[in-house]
Amino acid sequence: MRRLLSILIITCSLTAGWFWMAFQQSIHRSYISEDMGAVIVKIDKGQHFKQIVTTLDTQGVVDGRWFTWLVRSKGVANKIQAGEYSFSAGLTPVQILNFLLKGKVNQYSFTLVEGQTFREVLSALHKNKAVKATLPKYATMQTYLERLNIPEKHLEGLLLADTYFFVNGSTDEELIMRAYRSMQAYINAAWLTRDKKEVLPSVYSALILASIVEKETAAIEERATIAGLFLARLSKGMRLQTDPTVIYGMGERYKGDIRYKDLREDTPYNTYTRYGLPPTPIAMPGKDAINAVLHPNKTSFLYFVSKGDGTHVFSKNLRQHNQAVNKYQR
Repeated sequence: MRRLLSILIITCSLTAGWFWMAFQQSIHRSYISEDMGAVIVKIDKGQHFKQIVTTLDTQGVVDGRWFTWLVRSKGVANKIQAGEYSFSAGLTPVQILNFLLKGKVNQYSFTLVEGQTFREVLSALHKNKAVKATLPKYATMQTYLERLNIPEKHLEGLLLADTYFFVNGSTDEELIMRAYRSMQAYINAAWLTRDKKEVLPSVYSALILASIVEKETAAIEERATIAGLFLARLSKGMRLQTDPTVIYGMGERYKGDIRYKDLREDTPYNTYTRYGLPPTPIAMPGKDAINAVLHPNKTSFLYFVSKGDGTHVFSKNLRQHNQAVNKYQR
């Protein structure tokens, strides 16, 4: 009897030892080969643990039986986070479990480009395959404001141009709200540091002028001068006379060229026919344009014309300006 018991104990010990060795080898080896490349695994919210293991096993990133033992031994079956994961060659089941517990999901990015209009931003979001489109492609501005619950009259200029990172399946509404909150935080902090001697009466007026500066030049080194020039015109009671506002006011009628009659057609955004700033921003300004407006260069320039290479010639009076126009435009 004792001999039989000894044999049983030895057998159990050997079995346990074999199981432990097999278990350790299984959870510390990689099932993903270089030939497989990165394996994308999506775990949905509310998915049962057995379903998660089956998904991982089916896609070849773990051995389901050993992975179940690993998770159960740690008591973390209910702590796995949903999301889309990318598992590369060399990752072991232990490392994969760490990813799942920490929610190290795939990160996608969306860049909101300086100078885009709201409709251009929305169109770009809808073209991003990782973004879930929930807003209608064509709707009134009031409809968008109500859907987003934003207490403003217009969305133009209220989204900060920047790069935003997000997980697969994020909605267009979520990303727009992030850009809106980013702009609110940035412009309100920047406003406190502004040059208080300038004529801008409000944060919103700064966004309007920043959007115009954004559309007028891509040359960062010119923006503070152009901002100072526009502020000088405003302080002297001169019209801004800037083409981008006219283009925005034309809407879909703009086909790539401004004619003389377009400059004479009065709209709320025609700064050739109206004094002061237009009623809303005309695009999404970036941080450089905002900073240029809040910290403009002191300048005696009142006119500028494009040289055709992305930069401009600045003039102090109309005679100099007409000479520059003749040289670079005519």
